[in-house]
Amino acid sequence: MGARFEGKVALVTGASGVVGRATARALAREGAAVLVAGRDEARLAESVKLIEEDGGRAAAFTVDVTDSAEVAAMVAAAVSRFGGLDVAVNNAGIFGRLAPVADYDEDVWDEVLGVNLKGVFLSMKHEIAYMRDHGGGAIVNVASNLGAHWRLTGAAPYAAAKAGVSFLTRAAAREAIGQGVRINAVSPGPIDTPMSARPGETREQRDERMKDALPIGRVAAPEEIAAAILWLAGPESGFVVGQDHVIDGGATA
Repeated sequence: MGARFEGKVALVTGASGVVGRATARALAREGAAVLVAGRDEARLAESVKLIEEDGGRAAAFTVDVTDSAEVAAMVAAAVSRFGGLDVAVNNAGIFGRLAPVADYDEDVWDEVLGVNLKGVFLSMKHEIAYMRDHGGGAIVNVASNLGAHWRLTGAAPYAAAKAGVSFLTRAAAREAIGQGVRINAVSPGPIDTPMSARPGETREQRDERMKDALPIGRVAAPEEIAAAILWLAGPESGFVVGQDHVIDGGATA
């Protein structure tokens, strides 16, 4: 167990997914007590179990990040369970589906924008409100290189939402830094998760495709994204404010 976040309380949304779980485990290994939040109660319980098996402390909270009252209750749960909130990682997100803008289903558009952009807005709204009154903190939002940095045909709502996260991060960072709340974002490229595979594509087929698609020749390990998130949330990056850290194996280089 490390000590970089010893005595700190962290909150990770989307912690039932691969990247959220890797981030929550990494924070716990570095000493943080972690509230893992998301929609899948069974997978959240598994995340808690893995953290506890590592020797860390964690609790689960089921939340719909598009519901302001539920998000407020999530922040309150971190405070009541562990005594505060020092670090928040807003990672909850969905991809939707690939389709041209003219053919995109409006309900799916609303869902993708709701989870990926409104969810980050609501999470920051309640996290900042607590942190600014209780000594400050650090927030890291998970955007994507498909937002403000790269393009993928057919992914308009996902890209629009993630570009929004990038710009929302900068706006909030300028507002909150004077109140002791430091906010940044990461924009990952393809990661070793189901989201990086095309419909019907096996992991092996995806890996073969990525050899040519990315300069580095592979997708990222979830732990590589988690390491960048922890750096942005930790004291080593104390002078970094309002940045969107692209982690995509050279795709946008």
